[in-house]
Amino acid sequence: MRAAACGAPVRPVRMLCIAKLLAFYRLRRVFRPTVSYFLISTFETHFFVTMAAKSNRGSITAAAKFHPSEDVEKLRGAMKGAGTDEAVIIEVLTRRTIHQRQDIKDHYKTSVGKDMMDDLKSELSGNFRKVILAMMMTPPVYDAFELRNAIKGAGTDEACLVEILASRSTEEIKAFTAVYKKDYGKSLEDNIRSDTSGMFQRVLVSLLTAGRNESGGVDEAQAVKDAKDMYDAGEAAWGTDEAKFLSVLCVRSRKHLLRVFDEYKKISGREIEESIKREMSGTLEDIFLAVVSCIRSRPAYFAERLYKSMKGMGTADDTLIRIMVSRAEVDMEDIKEQFFKKHNKTLFSFIKSDASGDYRHVLLGICGADKK
Repeated sequence: MRAAACGAPVRPVRMLCIAKLLAFYRLRRVFRPTVSYFLISTFETHFFVTMAAKSNRGSITAAAKFHPSEDVEKLRGAMKGAGTDEAVIIEVLTRRTIHQRQDIKDHYKTSVGKDMMDDLKSELSGNFRKVILAMMMTPPVYDAFELRNAIKGAGTDEACLVEILASRSTEEIKAFTAVYKKDYGKSLEDNIRSDTSGMFQRVLVSLLTAGRNESGGVDEAQAVKDAKDMYDAGEAAWGTDEAKFLSVLCVRSRKHLLRVFDEYKKISGREIEESIKREMSGTLEDIFLAVVSCIRSRPAYFAERLYKSMKGMGTADDTLIRIMVSRAEVDMEDIKEQFFKKHNKTLFSFIKSDASGDYRHVLLGICGADKK
């Protein structure tokens, strides 16, 4: 059965913000010499810091007494001459917000005459360098960067694609797709289409269109119908109509889907996650489970991703870094609570026992000490 697209448009205020952001990018392409990058990055940073500040549950908050020129002096001193004082870099950058770091970066170029990112790249190495460079990017730039790395070259990091596309809001998706086009000169959708296939590709593209209804309403009759449609397309059928799951899970609002999940359990006797595991496999199973998990609780989803990145032998450093940096000013405190609730260990202690050296110190700086 073919599913019909459904969902209300994104709220007008949010659409206006997106329109303004896209207008800035178009303006820069046409008038590169005239429109400064500082103007664009300042708007971009303000837009996403405002979004992150809604919950006020980040582990990194704005420094009250912030003087970018003083921070530049400290950082310059830490990098010039023989050797590098990594402790100073950690102390400064893990105690400044994204917006403040952009100010530092701009002041650095003005007072030193060099690009701060270039100096950091030449002075640092390994996973520590990855963390620091990630912290200096605005959220949409960092998401675009990670997605680009996930699909370029041989092989594809499907887990990265799943994590970012399943967890980001419509505003965030629209923003990083615009940045991707600007920075890499190609459409993110085109690149994903050329690198993936089948129903997994269709789900990724659906999420990438940022068409989810983000209104707060719940249509009770539709919720019952959606639950029954998914049951009929999976558990009650011979074979599985994955498109029906896509049309519900990738389009409906969070509140509506939570109601759908309740109705689904009444109809099937199972949680929707259990049915997805029974009916699907591989990357398709992964992405539908990620969508459901993020609908239920993004902090719980990220807490589990962090746990799996560090448990057992070896560490999935790219996953660990991406989550720690991207959620530091959004919901890290909630993630820490969920981590402890599920595993009876603090995220801080888990990182401390898993990482080492400056890499450990910067991650702990981002995480923030355990609250008593």
